[in-house]
Amino acid sequence: MSGNIFGNLFKLTTFGESHGVAIGGVLDGCPSGIALDFEAIQKELDRRKPGQSAIVTQRKEPDTVEFYSGIFEGKTTGTPIGFAIHNTNQKSKDYSHIKDSYRPSHADYVYDKKYGFRDYRGGGRSSARETASRVVAGAIAKQFLKDIKINAFVSQVGDLKLEKNYTELDLSMTESNPVRCPDPEMASKMEAYIKDVKKEGDTIGGIITCVAQNVPIGLGEPVFDKLHAELGKAMLSINAVKGFEYGSGFEGVKMKGSAHNDQFNPDGSTRTNYSGGIQGGISNGMDIYFNTAFKPVATIIKPYETIDKEGNKVQTQGKGRHDPCVVPRAVPIVEAMTALVLADFMLLERTSKL
Repeated sequence: MSGNIFGNLFKLTTFGESHGVAIGGVLDGCPSGIALDFEAIQKELDRRKPGQSAIVTQRKEPDTVEFYSGIFEGKTTGTPIGFAIHNTNQKSKDYSHIKDSYRPSHADYVYDKKYGFRDYRGGGRSSARETASRVVAGAIAKQFLKDIKINAFVSQVGDLKLEKNYTELDLSMTESNPVRCPDPEMASKMEAYIKDVKKEGDTIGGIITCVAQNVPIGLGEPVFDKLHAELGKAMLSINAVKGFEYGSGFEGVKMKGSAHNDQFNPDGSTRTNYSGGIQGGISNGMDIYFNTAFKPVATIIKPYETIDKEGNKVQTQGKGRHDPCVVPRAVPIVEAMTALVLADFMLLERTSKL
């Protein structure tokens, strides 16, 4: 299987399956001399781990990361950083009923056709559990990008949409509720809705907004490796993501160019920021902001019709522990992937001029 490596200079390779012994990764290209805050890394994992509230999967995993290389006396050495997170609460029997059938909108069918074999236990390599490794690497990237602030939050669940601009919100409130929405009133509505959907045995999707501030001018390449293109690739590589838009996004098509153009101030900043902090594929020093849309989780507890390996129609239903809405736990994943992209471009920028 290819496609397990992300990044060019700041490079992450991940390994492992949902119900295997462990998941983990190797982070290569991280500069030496970074004093790591291990509590901060674990805190990022705790934000993503299962079982943290009533509105997420109740799989009980401590998600404690163990580092094996690339760190000495608390600092990065410049060599590959190897790490692992051991799985401790697998319940593989919860998936035995789908051993010979395919779950709709999952990777089951295409995996079987592509490789001629599949790990049906929680989706194996296609499981969102793989993203825990990304969070570890992203937490290290954040510490490399110490002057850049990256904040993601839930801005929509189903039809419940936060209408306020991120500049009107207190983003420090994001962690004050299990939904990770910085508006307490809307967060309460979202939480109640997710609980209702869960009772029905169903799932619901949502949107995560991410803001990167204090990003220096010059990150990104103007042709194939545009900054927004790499951010889009990073977000679309996350399980269940169906869409990505930055700056004015799809709403920008309703505007005329005279209104959409970001007029300059004398210091090079702009009066508006419809560009989303990126022009010509290169960061311009303004806030970078974007939305990432997540579909409803494919595993539902309701009975449904599908096909087996022989193409016969069969009736089945989801079992086990699943998220009724993935976006609350995906917030740290979006931040991690953003940090990995920016860290990669920060290193690349060092080679672009004397």
